[in-house]
Amino acid sequence: MGPVAAHGRKPPSSPAKRTGAKLTTLPLIALIFYDVSGGPFGLEDSVRAGAGPLLPLLGLLVFPVLWSLPEALITAELASSLPSNAGYVLWVSSAFGPFLAFQEGLWKWASGAMDNALYPVLFLDYLRPSLPFFSSGAGRFPTLWALTAALTCLNYRGLHVVGISAVLLTVFSLSPFIALVVLSLPRLRPRRWLAADLKRVDLRGYFNSMLWNLNYWDKASTLAGEVEDPARAFPKAVFGALVLVVASYLLPLLAGTGAMEGMKSGEWGDGYFAEVGMAIGGAWLKWWIQAAAAMSNMGLFEAEMSGDSFQLLGMSELGMLPAFFSSRSKYGTPTISILFSATGVIFLSWMSFQEIIEFLNFLYALGMLLEFAAFIQLRIKRPDLHRPYKVPVGTFGAVVICIPPTALLILVMCLASARTFIVSGIVMLIGFVLYPAIQFMKDKQWVRFIDPSVPLESCFGTIALQQQEVPDEASLSLLPEFSSIKEEPPGDEPDLERVLKSK
Repeated sequence: MGPVAAHGRKPPSSPAKRTGAKLTTLPLIALIFYDVSGGPFGLEDSVRAGAGPLLPLLGLLVFPVLWSLPEALITAELASSLPSNAGYVLWVSSAFGPFLAFQEGLWKWASGAMDNALYPVLFLDYLRPSLPFFSSGAGRFPTLWALTAALTCLNYRGLHVVGISAVLLTVFSLSPFIALVVLSLPRLRPRRWLAADLKRVDLRGYFNSMLWNLNYWDKASTLAGEVEDPARAFPKAVFGALVLVVASYLLPLLAGTGAMEGMKSGEWGDGYFAEVGMAIGGAWLKWWIQAAAAMSNMGLFEAEMSGDSFQLLGMSELGMLPAFFSSRSKYGTPTISILFSATGVIFLSWMSFQEIIEFLNFLYALGMLLEFAAFIQLRIKRPDLHRPYKVPVGTFGAVVICIPPTALLILVMCLASARTFIVSGIVMLIGFVLYPAIQFMKDKQWVRFIDPSVPLESCFGTIALQQQEVPDEASLSLLPEFSSIKEEPPGDEPDLERVLKSK
């Protein structure tokens, strides 16, 4: 973990204890569903970029196998093995040390903030056909900011509230598409699914749209410290969400493209499923889809905000960020981290949909490449790490399953525009400069940092070390190296600094 603060071993004063019930499997499935999908809203751009339904439909058959499944498998293994709110930051730290882990945290947080900036925009895009007021700057931007503030307040009220809300929102947001699929059956013409004008295909837009609609499986790992028995809950939740995500994309797209006569791919864009509902079911179905889209974007925002803010909390508990990022409200939520993430969302709200997708995909791809490398490295470096769920392959198999998603990530990065390279390069440069600056502040004791050699549950009632019903040799520690501590006498305080320096 690198240098620790020279503050002694006392936890910060007035620690904010964790309150509220922990997440169970069903709310976790809903949160993962909203981290990744939230329904077919936003999928419309893939039809326009693919110049017809053929490429998007093929993508929804191929991408989940090449991309979603490997990422879901890796998330299930590492999140259940290292259940901490630091999530993937902890995975990279355990494999490669704190410098790369900090870069991972910055890239993924920036990508998440960009992603979250999309959802208030999509919310208004679905309302725009019926309420044109939201299409202009006079009504659009104040509404975006007000909506962001309101959803941030809901996130502040507690993760358990967010989890239950996500379950209810999942049911509501998918219900009109069940009606859409049923009503479309008599009108389906399978030949329409084969339409594609390959000369008009926008490869950059197509791959970015498909990747965006099927990524962020790892985001829920930053909530692992808030989950009841993550060793058992995470594998079930990840695979349950995988089935739900694929079905929620594939069935509505089959219905919409197969039942629409005289469909023009150029008309498909943000909010177009509402027009599909109008053509197939009438005005009532259009309004139902618009209402579902609005509520779905609320769920997407809440899930992403939770992941981003708890990631900052987890990084603070590892000593990578100042201790105030770990402060919790009376509801158990990370107050400063939520405000910091909300500020990032508001700052990015002026950007266009396609710009945001391309920027966030590039940063996300950088982070995922590190995660895949960490997955393989931990298989080599720590074969003895207790894995409550283990992907049923050896080290060679672990390398093999990472090859297809890695190739896809590199392809998406190669298709990026010059502007995306510049923006991503600036973010990377900030990370390279910020890490030594934070270490300097830590050494000078200008800002309070949590000493990772102090058991975290004594500092903030945390999350990172879970009491689980697993065999003794399977005790899940904050870092892989911490497993060597389990044989020390209970009365002795673990010298984590010594363990960290022994890397």
